[in-house]
Amino acid sequence: MNEIASVPIDTLLHTHPYAKEFFLSLGLKDVAGHLTARELVSELTDQFVEDCGLDRAQMLQHFTVFIRKMSDLKTAPQRQVHSLSVIGGRNKSGEQENIALTFRPGDIACVVGPTGSGKSRLLADIECLAQKDTPTGRQILVNGSVPDNEKRFSIEHKLVAQLSQNMNFVVDLTVAEFMTMHAESRMIGEAEETVRRIIACANELAGEPFDMNTPVTQLSGGQSRALMIADTAFLSPLPVVVIDEIENAGIDRRKALDLLVREEKIVLMSTHDPILALMGDKRIVIKNGGIHAIIDTNDKERGNLKELQKIDAHMADLRNRIRSGGMIDFDMKGYFA
Repeated sequence: MNEIASVPIDTLLHTHPYAKEFFLSLGLKDVAGHLTARELVSELTDQFVEDCGLDRAQMLQHFTVFIRKMSDLKTAPQRQVHSLSVIGGRNKSGEQENIALTFRPGDIACVVGPTGSGKSRLLADIECLAQKDTPTGRQILVNGSVPDNEKRFSIEHKLVAQLSQNMNFVVDLTVAEFMTMHAESRMIGEAEETVRRIIACANELAGEPFDMNTPVTQLSGGQSRALMIADTAFLSPLPVVVIDEIENAGIDRRKALDLLVREEKIVLMSTHDPILALMGDKRIVIKNGGIHAIIDTNDKERGNLKELQKIDAHMADLRNRIRSGGMIDFDMKGYFA
């Protein structure tokens, strides 16, 4: 505490600009920068200190804890995660999975299987870093070791971002205001430029454009998901992303995955889409609540992926025709060739 409390406030603000938020929370709008926090607190009137509900020693202690916690937030978790491993548990019949999987930054794994087979359960096990304490009995290791409870249960040390099928906003803010608030909470130096970059990226992913002044409550499902994927890529320090059926979001799937991989995220997603399934490095096949098989995407499948993407581009063209009020009354023979 002595070290932080003894640094001139001007110097501290240069390296920890968020320190001003602590002073504002006390009601101190104008702070003499040449003073240290210790000197500032000593000059406060007894009445001011009493109104704050803290004595001077408690103020300095809270200030030190605040600075240290905010500094910790700037340490991106992805620098600490070199691998994420899934140790098999059991299926709904109690049969052992007898399998171990390890993922590294930049990997894409697709979770496939019939509706109700247990795809979402696997993603949930990963999201909570299960330690044989979920119905499947699976265990998730980080860098080959059991994660401590701080990584499992503390929001600020969370490692996994989850993008669900339904994402709805309830805050009365514009897109720009909402994203700026998140950028500032992450201590981003050039928040305005970062927000513009996120919104531009989200518009590339979404099928329908929106601007910075659009209220977040008016975003469609696809727009909301596009915004959150861009946010996860550029702002979120979380190194692992789990996505539940991205094909239902109405966004550019390939661009979304390319973006997350470029940012060195480990991506795991459940899907019924053959294009997405082949875009992954491997497929985790789920049956009866358990991991039934692991399939590595081979060269033949990657060749077929290119053909499927050509078909998908034609389908996107047809969807755009319908959206814009066009007709599909032309001769389609050879259209998908």
